[in-house]
Amino acid sequence: MLEFLHKTPQKSAYLIIILLALSSTVYNAFLPLHGDEAYYWMWSHHLQTGYYDHPPMIAYFIYLTNFISESEWGVRLVNVFSMSVSAIYIFKFAREIFNDKIALNALLIFSSVVLVHAGFILTTPDSPLILFWTLSLYYSYKAIFYGKTKDFIITGIMLGLMMLSKYTAILFVFMILIYILFKRRDILINFRFYLATVIAVIVVSPMLLWNFQNDWISFAFQLDHGSTKSFEIFPHLFFEFFAGQFGIFSPVFTALLFYFLVKEKLYFKDNKLFFLSLSIVIVLLFFFYKSFFTRMELNYTAPAYIGGAILTAYIFENYKLIKTFKVALVIALIFTVLARFAFMLYLEVVQDRMYGNKEAVELVQTHAKDGDSFYGDHLTIAAYLKYYLQNHPETDLALESRFSQYDMWRKEGYLKNGLVLTRDPEQRRLEELYEDVKLVESIRVKKGLHGEKTLYIYRVSRVK
Repeated sequence: MLEFLHKTPQKSAYLIIILLALSSTVYNAFLPLHGDEAYYWMWSHHLQTGYYDHPPMIAYFIYLTNFISESEWGVRLVNVFSMSVSAIYIFKFAREIFNDKIALNALLIFSSVVLVHAGFILTTPDSPLILFWTLSLYYSYKAIFYGKTKDFIITGIMLGLMMLSKYTAILFVFMILIYILFKRRDILINFRFYLATVIAVIVVSPMLLWNFQNDWISFAFQLDHGSTKSFEIFPHLFFEFFAGQFGIFSPVFTALLFYFLVKEKLYFKDNKLFFLSLSIVIVLLFFFYKSFFTRMELNYTAPAYIGGAILTAYIFENYKLIKTFKVALVIALIFTVLARFAFMLYLEVVQDRMYGNKEAVELVQTHAKDGDSFYGDHLTIAAYLKYYLQNHPETDLALESRFSQYDMWRKEGYLKNGLVLTRDPEQRRLEELYEDVKLVESIRVKKGLHGEKTLYIYRVSRVK
């Protein structure tokens, strides 16, 4: 199979990407939305230049896919598009630096690991981040190594769009500056560098203005969200996060990549390899450091494995590790196939937060009356209600929860008569808000291998 692919690398690459995109689109139609996906979909019905939790790009992308379909697979077209275009540019970038064979192997690595397949499934700000990180990596490489004005211009645009996707995009800026300072200080006196910088600032300025108008609330949330005030070290969190990398990028790929990054000292003497290595190491070191103090989500390191897929493919080819590559690819595919089947057949085990919410909202619908308002006890429950209820009514939180975009939109006197969906018994707290509170129904669903969770539906009226 691999030998056949190497005979026509470009056609094979596009065939792999098309098949993966089509199969993922079909697969995504059979999974309910994650609460975060519903929350971002809700944003797409309230477009603005910034949001409390993240920059606005995810909302813009979903807004566009809404014209195709607002079903689960339609919302997830954001992922399919983002990951597919990223795959194309990973192939193009690897071919630009090395050759067709390494480019195809890089694509095979990228397309085989759990991390990427998770990216094809769940719609998060990581989807546009991965897309624009890949494009920024490709065009900044061309700008630095070939010096064409158009590549600097495109780099500026892509950097701006990346910053509108997720705030961790700032790590890419640090990576570029470090590379320039070590290898290409002459670029600092090149007007094209400043042209790209101005363009990036212009693109990102609406989001900066929104933050300024809202007391930098989004920046403050993200700084607090991924930080700790005590600076107490928790080694077990680091080892948990470190070990997780071997799962998301596959054990052999990760082991090989990490070993050679350390052994070859970032390939410092080779400018191209150093550029590629920096794009990996800056991300990994930042989140490895943070993981000593607080729990990090495994997807945070995703941008590292864009360059990581290409560098790993180079290592296999440069050191003639052909048999090892085949074994590593098979292992990665086994991990991914198992993860795909688990998501489809055992959702209540692998992602129980996604399980049962759609059914609960459908039950809410059976109790709905004309004029009802709908509330949740958490931002994701409120978002689920808006997404799965007929005609997508406006929803909100009836009970205090962590601060979210709902709080920024909420107006005084928003509580009305209607229905409240909660994840815990909330009779007492609701009675502090309403004169009449009645539990009308509850629904039990699976959680984990042997457990259950219950969701509760309350009818509330006569606001205090």
